[in-house]
Amino acid sequence: MTSFATGAELKDALRRHDYIADDEFATVVHLATALERPLLLEGPAGVGKTELAKALAAAGGRTLVRLQCYEGLDDSRALYEWDYAKQLLHVQMLRDRVGEILSEHPDLADASRFLADQDFGLYSEKFLSVRPLLEAVLSPEPVVLLVDEVDRTEESMEALLLEVLAERQVTIPEVGTFTARSIPWVILTSNDTRELSPALKRRCLHYHVGYPTPEREREIVTARAPEVCAETAGRIVELSRTLREFPLRKSPSVAEVIDAARAATVLKATGHEAESSPGSWDGMRDILLSTLLKYTGDVELAKSRLDGPGQATTVDSNDSPAERVTVASRPADTTTSVFRGRGGSAGVRARR
Repeated sequence: MTSFATGAELKDALRRHDYIADDEFATVVHLATALERPLLLEGPAGVGKTELAKALAAAGGRTLVRLQCYEGLDDSRALYEWDYAKQLLHVQMLRDRVGEILSEHPDLADASRFLADQDFGLYSEKFLSVRPLLEAVLSPEPVVLLVDEVDRTEESMEALLLEVLAERQVTIPEVGTFTARSIPWVILTSNDTRELSPALKRRCLHYHVGYPTPEREREIVTARAPEVCAETAGRIVELSRTLREFPLRKSPSVAEVIDAARAATVLKATGHEAESSPGSWDGMRDILLSTLLKYTGDVELAKSRLDGPGQATTVDSNDSPAERVTVASRPADTTTSVFRGRGGSAGVRARR
């Protein structure tokens, strides 16, 4: 395992694994590792939050343990569950031996008390099927624990995370409390689909990961796709930056920019290399929109805007996608949600 003395040292280590971080971001990540605090990364999808955890694990010589969050995730998929088949096999193996012992207790009540006092080892660590959170706690070697897209779960799942994040332990009622055998580096990611609870945020360092600057994005593209020349990378980055200024349902992510740059390189190698000829870049640009944009309405809006400001006004406002508003850009309306449907003055006004 490797530790990092400064943010600059961590930045260089991440760069060796093709992760390009700016000075501020690298310093925050270094603080999270030095203070042994979880790091919550919020921001649009596809800006490198998950990739940071992968690169950090590689740079630190640690195993990556990933919990992919989704709606309906519960403790049996995040923490642990009992291996019932293994327990049943254990009981079957003990059955004959238990029968011999119970023959010495002919009284039913006496036999029942005897069984109640026995520990058959059914609820012990060897019968646990560990899930990512418990795996990170039980690991004898330090790991990087990635809790990916935590905003996709319900708030009840956040409550399960608190003990792991704050106390570095997991409590199993039948067994007891397992304290972390090594200190994991914990990265949580959120795409801003809902507001996370203050209790969760209070236990983490926080950093908002936005889209990179054009210079850094070009560097990311050439690092992740070495076959892409600097000129192509610059054009794709410029196109993506322009698209992100439009009111799209989904703006191009960094990963999609890399895909577009690779696609442009393939197109040039298979007959579209003459970009200097009239109209050739426009034709390639329209093809590359399929890698950068994922909604038909977004593609139509982008083409109308890119072909000229005069034509953009012909797009029907009902057809153009509304600008995406995230929970991070507006305060949560907690009062309305608390009193909705519960009577009171708010309920009276609603019924009038």
